Amino acid sequence: MARLGFHASHEQLAPSALLEAVRQAEEAGFTTAMCSDHFAPWSHAQGHSGYAWSWLGAALAGTGLPFGVVSAPGQRYHPAVAAQKAATLCEMFPGRFWMALGSGQALNEHITGDRWPAKPERKARLRECVDVMRALFAGECVSHRGLVTVDRAQLYTLPETPPPLIGAAVSAETARWAGSWADGLITVNQDVAQLRRVVEAFREGGGAGKPVYLQVHLSWAEDEQAALRIAHEQWRTGVLGGDVPWNLSTPEEYEQASATVRPDDVRRAVLVSADLERHAGWLAEYADLGFDTLFLHHVGQEQRGFIDAFGQKVLPQLREPA
Repeated sequence: MARLGFHASHEQLAPSALLEAVRQAEEAGFTTAMCSDHFAPWSHAQGHSGYAWSWLGAALAGTGLPFGVVSAPGQRYHPAVAAQKAATLCEMFPGRFWMALGSGQALNEHITGDRWPAKPERKARLRECVDVMRALFAGECVSHRGLVTVDRAQLYTLPETPPPLIGAAVSAETARWAGSWADGLITVNQDVAQLRRVVEAFREGGGAGKPVYLQVHLSWAEDEQAALRIAHEQWRTGVLGGDVPWNLSTPEEYEQASATVRPDDVRRAVLVSADLERHAGWLAEYADLGFDTLFLHHVGQEQRGFIDAFGQKVLPQLREPA
């Protein structure tokens, strides 16, 4: 059975509240955690966007959980700086940190003022960043000229073991490509048949035997309509498809693009139910696809009720027997 992890959404809670939530999640039985890495939220209703890397140091020190982060080197973060941040966390907290790498979203990356590249160029840039970061983790002095530029960079504080570099992918095409370089895969909940294709593509592309993780967006409340209202208020931008989610630059643009999304439309992107047994069934189905870890993201801003309810009623059903 898959491990059950807690997803910490920096777009939705202040860092102090998020730290308290992840401590509560550990007490409730979650055995691992991950977080987002945004410069801006998807909407003003979410209203937050703390710096993930400062928070990760506090979260790793304040819990015993392993942590991951989904990040995008290449524009907002120079790959040498990204490698230094990750190496520092791995030196302080051996074996407890991994990072997932994606090609980024304009929402977070446009702040540099640089041109926002098309997807093929972003993927090529990410691949260069991966090579640079791995060379730095190996202790090499790195110079590189390409879509990113590095001049004689070297890390002087190295961990015994570098962080796993996980590929972040939503489509089967990107997952197949990630299989050629990534130490694992992370994706998000979608149609089960499509999820199966994503996992198979990663394995066929070179990821056989490597871990696969799933971030699960869900909304739970004691009342069905309340759960749906939370999902629509907080996560209706999640239904935007195609290239739209990667190319919009501001929360205002996301709000405009999702203005016609109806509450029931959100069910395409968020598991919405007041029934804990139904949530447990959905999660068991995902686990049966071969995911090693499910990171649960309750899309509401109030986390305590979700943590308590799932800790008492859902996690015990899915936890692997001792």
